[in-house]
Amino acid sequence: MTIKTPKQLWDEYCAHELVSLAPILSRYGITLDTEQKHLGGERYLQQAVTTVHGRKLILTGTYQGASVVIKATRDGNGKDEIKHEQMCRRILHDIDFAASTFLTPEETLSVEEDGFLISVTRFIAQEKQFIEHSLPDQFGFALRAFKAQEGTHATTAKHRRRIKNAFGIRTAQTYFHAFQTFLANIRIARPNDTTLFPLFEQALTTLREHEEVIEQYTGFLTHTDFVPHNIRIHEGKMYLLDHSSLTFGNKYEGWARFLNFMTLYNPPLVELLTQYVKDNRTPEESISLRMMRIYRLGEIIWYYVQTLEKSEDNLRALNEARVTFWSTVLLHILNNSPIPESVIETYKKTRDSLRSEDEKKRQHGLH
Repeated sequence: MTIKTPKQLWDEYCAHELVSLAPILSRYGITLDTEQKHLGGERYLQQAVTTVHGRKLILTGTYQGASVVIKATRDGNGKDEIKHEQMCRRILHDIDFAASTFLTPEETLSVEEDGFLISVTRFIAQEKQFIEHSLPDQFGFALRAFKAQEGTHATTAKHRRRIKNAFGIRTAQTYFHAFQTFLANIRIARPNDTTLFPLFEQALTTLREHEEVIEQYTGFLTHTDFVPHNIRIHEGKMYLLDHSSLTFGNKYEGWARFLNFMTLYNPPLVELLTQYVKDNRTPEESISLRMMRIYRLGEIIWYYVQTLEKSEDNLRALNEARVTFWSTVLLHILNNSPIPESVIETYKKTRDSLRSEDEKKRQHGLH
């Protein structure tokens, strides 16, 4: 019997679910777009690797004359994710200790029918992508978003009770134990790797040495997947997407995710934001930011290590290159040294040569 690949399984899942889902959406007056880029490319890897997430379809279409994003699933864990995101959106606007709130896309329809949970939100158009804005504008938008998150700080037991079940709370111990797990898993997945082990051990030691500083800046609202494709800028206003990625933890976790991402797409912006923290905040806050970058780099390296056994040919070669590249970035962050431009450019050329056409389409407009 032929064993199906993770991609084949994902493609079959999408085709099977769409047959049942399309008539339901049609009854509600929803028209699906012909091309559904969120189903293609490397999307299947996220489902194959991240077992804690449920399976769901993310689609685009038109409802009541407006462009919308549709999330739909019959999977139990997938339903929990959609309901969790809905709850986070509601609570975010009702938190009584928040200094400011985010603009969020309006949910225009939420129904359960024939086993599906369906959530439809308005698509926020933007005049241009985040990275097409000028460097000063990118800096301003990012800083405004970070300050808005920092303005929501759980400082009392009452605050923590209010947000614990909805958003979760991360402490210095949470980050340290998670990194220990990354290291333990890599030991199992790559028993003969002589590069990653010492690198991760050095990172784990560094995190332990700065545990107090990490803890000092916990209790803040932070978006753990704060990257340009989760931000929409429309008429000068910023909208935040993916509310399931909101949690209360170290105030610089969202910064770290963003800076690591921008290491590839706009290094000058990384320098500006890093320098801003150095110039305007305490030395401990710069340390906290660096610790969070180390933590998030360990996370992404472990993610790509997991993908290796589930990818083939060019994609496997690409994911090997990703492990090597992000490991190099981690080494430089640990040593507090600049990442050579040649390292970034060499990796980007490798990435672009190995990416599938479907993934290039999926990525277009996401950042």
